[in-house]
Amino acid sequence: MESLIISTLEVTDDVVEIVERKGLGHPDTICDALAETLSRNLCREYRDRFGAVLHHNVDKALLCGGRAAPVFGGGRVIDPINIYLAGRAIMEVGGKALPINEIAVEGSRAWMRANLHALDAERHVQIHQLIRPGSQDLRELFSRHPRHGVALANDTSIGVAHAPLSPLERLVLAVEKRINGRDRNREHPAWGEDVKVMGIRRGTTVDLTVACAMIGRYLAHIDDYLAEKAAIEQMVRKLSIEHGFPASEVRVNTADYPPANTVYLTVTGTSAEAGDDGQVGRGNRVNGLITPCRPMSLEAAAGKNPVTHVGKIYNVLAREIAETLVAMIPEITATQCLIVGQIGAPVTEPAMLQVRLATCDGVPVDRLKPRITEIMTDRLDRASTLVEDFIAGTIEVF
Repeated sequence: MESLIISTLEVTDDVVEIVERKGLGHPDTICDALAETLSRNLCREYRDRFGAVLHHNVDKALLCGGRAAPVFGGGRVIDPINIYLAGRAIMEVGGKALPINEIAVEGSRAWMRANLHALDAERHVQIHQLIRPGSQDLRELFSRHPRHGVALANDTSIGVAHAPLSPLERLVLAVEKRINGRDRNREHPAWGEDVKVMGIRRGTTVDLTVACAMIGRYLAHIDDYLAEKAAIEQMVRKLSIEHGFPASEVRVNTADYPPANTVYLTVTGTSAEAGDDGQVGRGNRVNGLITPCRPMSLEAAAGKNPVTHVGKIYNVLAREIAETLVAMIPEITATQCLIVGQIGAPVTEPAMLQVRLATCDGVPVDRLKPRITEIMTDRLDRASTLVEDFIAGTIEVF
């Protein structure tokens, strides 16, 4: 594999580590989710009608927050959230138009109904579909398969990943998933899905700041609100202990000022109702985290087509490669993977593929090259099989 570069990764015990995750109901995550939902729904529609996924990239979405008046025991949305879905897609084949507006709008409402339990997807949100046809050159490139049906990359992009996750990275991920993984109708219905977790490690000391939008209709007064905050804090402390941080400092909704009843109270469980706006690509990377102490790509994976867009494919592939190398080769303790794709080249043939490795007891990386090359070749050859998992929604991209 001529494009493969293997080098040594120096692992140091950094004094400081910072990890962030934006939860399911964060405005940026909502945009990612709606863009990815739209791509998946387009893929299914194309296949049902024409037997194959057609060209599209719907990775541009903007959420403009509304206005709301939350109060204990209720509240109301005054002005709705506005969501703009933009991108490029095949909209007509053989003179027959596809129901793009229905796919975009109804698919988005379905996602919100399924994932935001206090938000009324019909009354609280207005959705604007701004999908347009792609350029002729990119449509033609998408349909070109010169060798053995392998798709050609429709962009020059970078994919990057690391493995394994650090204890703090695993903790931050676990906190948000635990809060949003509850049975929302029975367990703490006052907790909104707009959760944000910031973890800071200084040596062995960890500080966790958690923001969780509380829902007024489930809280009679300030004491109920404070009790729900305390429940979140207790849960996070328990998770911290489980992840190896017994003395963590946990803070929840730190901007609150209870003497004035100034607290993080919402009608819908998301700051999108009044406090914040959102955009695709401003949130979590494909590993579900924002990790400024690690190599990261700024590529927005959500909404890109899963057949030819290496900005999506290579970020997921880099994660798979990094995780597989650590899992399958005992001598490897940590790895970083970087993949560069070139527009017009087969997606299975990146312009450059670099892995940086840390090994046990200083094992030379050159000694591991045959096994690394075998794994790399296998994963690249199977890149096209990721399409099915993307369409099924079994690959997380945010």
